[in-house]
Amino acid sequence: MATTVVKLKQVELGSGRPKIAVPITGENQVEVLAQATAIVQAKPDIVEWRLDYFQNILNVDDYRETAIKLIERLNDIPLLTTFRTEKEGGEMTLGITDYVSIYQQVISNHLTDALDLELFLPKTVVSELVAAAQDADIAVIMSSHDFQKTPVKEEIISRLEKMDQLGADVAKIAVMPQSGSDVATLLAATAAAHEKLKTPIISMAMGKLGKVSRISGEVFGSVLTFGTVGSASAPGQIELPALRREIAQLALDKM
Repeated sequence: MATTVVKLKQVELGSGRPKIAVPITGENQVEVLAQATAIVQAKPDIVEWRLDYFQNILNVDDYRETAIKLIERLNDIPLLTTFRTEKEGGEMTLGITDYVSIYQQVISNHLTDALDLELFLPKTVVSELVAAAQDADIAVIMSSHDFQKTPVKEEIISRLEKMDQLGADVAKIAVMPQSGSDVATLLAATAAAHEKLKTPIISMAMGKLGKVSRISGEVFGSVLTFGTVGSASAPGQIELPALRREIAQLALDKM
């Protein structure tokens, strides 16, 4: 089935080779902007700002000022904004009311190009934020992260299908493999879901075992991978230059 192309500024998810996103993990405005400067020089396709690292996130004025300066610094590089909850590997404990409030600020002020929204949040929160983001022309990357294990193939596919049904523009799943078989499970599930769904898929197996999944997206159907310029935001992320080389080596148009 042909994949729908999701456009973030000039970057197309679901078209051509997998794109590369790089995380910003600064704890304050100075660190965020310093990381952004280094990342921009490396020219990734997308920058992900991990708000759960930003210590003053509940200060609306500080967040807004930092976001505006960050967007200016990124220029034409699209911004993905993510608050990763603690239960899915995030760095900060935050109640659902504050989570929703932060995302409402992001949406109402148009301070991002795409928003990460976790599948297993309360259904009403998911549906309301999906609608609000898409009304503001902000793409929703719906996600599920399992830092303990790799679910069976059918469960991985089921989660991706559920994201599609809930209106996600892009469906993302990350798992923790305990064996090579787990990595194979993730890749097989990705390929099966890619054939079944029009929604673009992002998938990865984390840690050292899963590194192959971060470079083989074009083969199995994952449209985005995450690399590093400086600090990583998840285990197994590969430095951007090396990741770019490996993706190019596996490009289908070279085979």
